[in-house]
Amino acid sequence: MGVIEKVSTFAGKTFTLWVLLFAAIAYLLPQHFVWLGDYIVPLLGIVMFGMGLTLELSDFKEVFRRPKEVALGVIGHFIIMPLIAFSLAFGLHLPKDIAVGVILVGCCPSGTASNVMVFLARGNVALAVAIASVSTLLAPLVTPLLILLFASEWVHVSVLSLFLSIVQVIIVPLALGFIVKKFFARQARAGAKAMPLVSVVAIVLIVSAVVSGSAEKIAQTALLVFAVVILHNLLGFVIGFFFARLCGMDLAKQKAVSMEVGMQNSGLGVALATAHFSPLAAVPSAIFSVWHNLSGSLLANIYSRMKDKKAENATPDHTASQHV
Repeated sequence: MGVIEKVSTFAGKTFTLWVLLFAAIAYLLPQHFVWLGDYIVPLLGIVMFGMGLTLELSDFKEVFRRPKEVALGVIGHFIIMPLIAFSLAFGLHLPKDIAVGVILVGCCPSGTASNVMVFLARGNVALAVAIASVSTLLAPLVTPLLILLFASEWVHVSVLSLFLSIVQVIIVPLALGFIVKKFFARQARAGAKAMPLVSVVAIVLIVSAVVSGSAEKIAQTALLVFAVVILHNLLGFVIGFFFARLCGMDLAKQKAVSMEVGMQNSGLGVALATAHFSPLAAVPSAIFSVWHNLSGSLLANIYSRMKDKKAENATPDHTASQHV
């Protein structure tokens, strides 16, 4: 397991590079990857099963310790990103499929990599984990209703079908992972060491499937979709940060909320778009999955250099320990 763990750690650290590389290859040689489109849902299920293997009951302690801050983070996520998505789709008069795709990714729960970014940013990891976990568990109810609210102007939305899909690709694998960890703790710990590698491979394959299946459409709309996705993500980071500040949170919590608001579970967006809408509607989610890991890494580097001057002046030693 030592070798697998090292390879897994390396894959996790170089995740963005692999996504970029295979997205480019899939775009240039789509015929070699298009068959992967039939496996998007099970691949996402593997990622969520891995998340379930790492889930702890203690992750939810923050919900009871600071229910107001967790609630604000979850509410901020599910209000800010869908509103930005709708505003961009409506204000820029985006084509139907692209508009639906942008709104779709905006209505998804927090991204699976957001907690890592918060750690790198020296933010409040406990708060970030709680926000991500709660938003993921609420997704079967909240995400379909948000899609109905914001996307029904462009397409027919079946809330029940979306609910069942999210339960299938998110909740069931997540629960299975948690159950396996509960009853087979030793094996689960060993398996969890390889999950970063498995998750990276699964996400790379998902992105490759979407890019290859929509290569022609991407060629026609690439600049527009890239611009909208980048703007959506960056506005989420910025508004999330100042939303947390407006709510009176300290700097470490502002970083956490910013990351949790700005990063989406874009794999879910890909799966929902592919199953319920159109291949082109999956493109914004695929591009988001590449971009938000790159932007999140850069932002984490910037955030890690920021210090809470007020807290440092009050209790420097205690505050420093909180930021580790």
